[in-house]
Amino acid sequence: MALLQIRVDEELKNQANAIYNELGIDLSTAVRMFLKKSILEGGIPFDTKVDSLTLSAILSVDKMRTTSESNGNSEMSLDEINEEIKAARKERKNRR
Repeated sequence: MALLQIRVDEELKNQANAIYNELGIDLSTAVRMFLKKSILEGGIPFDTKVDSLTLSAILSVDKMRTTSESNGNSEMSLDEINEEIKAARKERKNRR
């Protein structure tokens, strides 16, 4: 028996675990099922295409994330974001 170690985001792991628990299997069993199905299919056992609309949305979100990180506001809470919006609106109104 071989040991397979992979690194994934903790939230991804938790979400997948929740789904597999509902199905009555653990994460290791799900990974083994994926590998066996890959062998049977001769490749990844699901469609891996991205339509142009989805790709456009992904690229837009990535651009917004990069811009947010470069401006130093990627870690802002929703309350902080709303306060920034209020301040910008107030400033714009005062300029009129």
